[in-house]
Amino acid sequence: MTPACWTLLISGLAIFHTAAGYPLSLAFRRGRTRPPVAKDPGFTTTVTVLMAVYNGASMIARKLDVLLGLDYPAGLLDVIVVSDGSTDETDAIVRSYEGRGVRLVAAPRGGKAAALNHGLPHATGEILFFTDVRQPMDPMCLRHLVANFADPTVGAVTGEMKLVRGELGEQADMDLYWRYEVWARKRHSEIDSLFNTTGCIYAMRRTLARPLPPDTLIDDAILPLRAFFGGHRIILDTEAVAYDYPAVSGTEFRRRFRTLAGLWQVHARLPELFTSRNRMRFHFLSHKFARLMLPWAILVFLISTALLPGSWFRTLLLGGEAAWLLLALASPIVPAGSPLKRLTSPARTLLVMNAAALAAVAVFFVPATRLWTQTRVQTPKA
Repeated sequence: MTPACWTLLISGLAIFHTAAGYPLSLAFRRGRTRPPVAKDPGFTTTVTVLMAVYNGASMIARKLDVLLGLDYPAGLLDVIVVSDGSTDETDAIVRSYEGRGVRLVAAPRGGKAAALNHGLPHATGEILFFTDVRQPMDPMCLRHLVANFADPTVGAVTGEMKLVRGELGEQADMDLYWRYEVWARKRHSEIDSLFNTTGCIYAMRRTLARPLPPDTLIDDAILPLRAFFGGHRIILDTEAVAYDYPAVSGTEFRRRFRTLAGLWQVHARLPELFTSRNRMRFHFLSHKFARLMLPWAILVFLISTALLPGSWFRTLLLGGEAAWLLLALASPIVPAGSPLKRLTSPARTLLVMNAAALAAVAVFFVPATRLWTQTRVQTPKA
């Protein structure tokens, strides 16, 4: 076999394992798993909510009303809002809630991780509940999260974020991918642990939380993974639910880019993920690391195809690759109701995700704080 054939075969196997082989192995996996979490619905303890906000005046009152309306004993709950150098009315709105158990911590503009670092010393609850200003939550979500900490092996718990379908935006096309991600998290949670939580709805023991590097892009991975390497479990509780809306059209690339750049950060700053210290190493390599490697494997596959000797097989592969690219590029101009959209949307979503993963290596060359952008979502209709 020629070198081009070998690279085509190896890259093809890598793509297959990431896209189909690992999901199938996860679905049919049998063998030893950790015991089920000893969740106790009657267990309660003190909780401090930590929420970093930058210029959230349009949403902060609604979110504080949601937090104060959670089905959780009021005497055990306090809320800390860290204003990350806000220049709008955020601070004034938060101060109007101070008589109801809400505290404002004003911090200089530094990004979410730096803001959380400012809030941590003010937290007094045994459990820290991290959330964001945008997403509404089910009233029972905090009670469900906390109930899992009755099990001493649990260090962090995340809830499930459910996507509300929108009429516009690439996020609506990612619903299938997100459902796969939630399913994989359920399986990882049953086996032992997740590798990250969902930033708008996760909780962890305060004793396990340590300050983050200020330029951290995804706190919801770094903080829980420290608990994981301390011997604790990171689990998913699908009974704890938050909701999010589709991203505004044209912004999904930036959203994925930021997340995947943060994932590169995690890999670089926690090298023990690749060692025997990682109890879930096979799953980490097959799921998280493979996600970053997939676009590079696709590139190698495309180049190897072009370098193959002329044959019907090479023509077939090149035709298929060209068809996929054309479908992806045509998606923005295909009418939403067209049957062709069922082909162009998945093709475009795959292209956007992998292009974002390729671009995410910029985190090693550009200050991470420059990569952070606020997510713009479709405003829900009344």
